[in-house]
Amino acid sequence: MSQKALGRLVNITPAADGVWIALKGAAAGVTFSCFLTGAVGDVYTLQEAKDSAGTGAQNLAAISEYHTNTGNGSDAWTRRTQAAGATVTTAASATQNAAVIEVEGTSLSDGYRYVKLTSTGAGAVTALTRDLTAQRAPANLPATGA
Repeated sequence: MSQKALGRLVNITPAADGVWIALKGAAAGVTFSCFLTGAVGDVYTLQEAKDSAGTGAQNLAAISEYHTNTGNGSDAWTRRTQAAGATVTTAASATQNAAVIEVEGTSLSDGYRYVKLTSTGAGAVTALTRDLTAQRAPANLPATGA
């Protein structure tokens, strides 16, 4: 039986809003999938830390592009660009209910291994660590916040 994507390509943290996610040494990058229904907009802030306790936490100004859509599969993704920063602000528009923000491990400062994305509203954030450095059966994947 061939191994599916979980454990081979990705590890997933469904409830990742404000949760430290191990990146350096675990995966090449993380894709944050964000969703807030109701066309109300939201602000998402990216930070980095040295460990899962948040030691040395600081904003990580690594977001220069992100993608948005309605989140229900009815429209294509729209690429949005900005000056590199630590925040993304989605507009109060149904076409920006969903956002995808990608962070490469190479974006982290020296000595920093963890990232988190936090919604200032009620947005849901899911983290998909991708391009895993070690492929494992899902039951043997390390906790993403450890």
